[in-house]
Amino acid sequence: MQPFNVLFLCTANSARSILAESILRKEGAGRFNAFSAGSTPGGKVNPLAVKVLDSFGYPTDGLRSKSWSEFAEPGAPHMHFVFTVCDNAAGESCPIWPGQPMKAHWGIADPAAVMGTDIEREAAFVTAFKQMRNRITVFTALPLESLDRMALKARLKEIGASEGATAMASRQKDPA
Repeated sequence: MQPFNVLFLCTANSARSILAESILRKEGAGRFNAFSAGSTPGGKVNPLAVKVLDSFGYPTDGLRSKSWSEFAEPGAPHMHFVFTVCDNAAGESCPIWPGQPMKAHWGIADPAAVMGTDIEREAAFVTAFKQMRNRITVFTALPLESLDRMALKARLKEIGASEGATAMASRQKDPA
């Protein structure tokens, strides 16, 4: 069976979506292809995201901050799933994704927005990493081939509302 393509979206594509891409690369190896992008990419990956991924043994090679327009162009991989991981991206008008991928909002607090000591900032990234890893672990365990579209959509929303969900994710906002 061909792997499912999954795109994680955030505004800057520097922290949460990067964490998600790396986690799914490892946890979904062979079954999923992971991608990430941003509506207004910052141009660089947050060094704390890389540090936390490295510390937990997740791949960081090839991670880069990029625009979601790369995935809406002709020749881009066909996406099966598109997940917004920040409330800003969920509220924006996303490009039209060919093939009508399943979409859900999995918002978690932005670790890059945390102010404080280096230890406090790194702890925020560890928390975001663990929350995202939990969601992705549940997602990768779903029997995707046997769930109908409505049941799958419901499960994706439940995952997005799990521990650490932002207020928008808890309200089950349906991304564009």
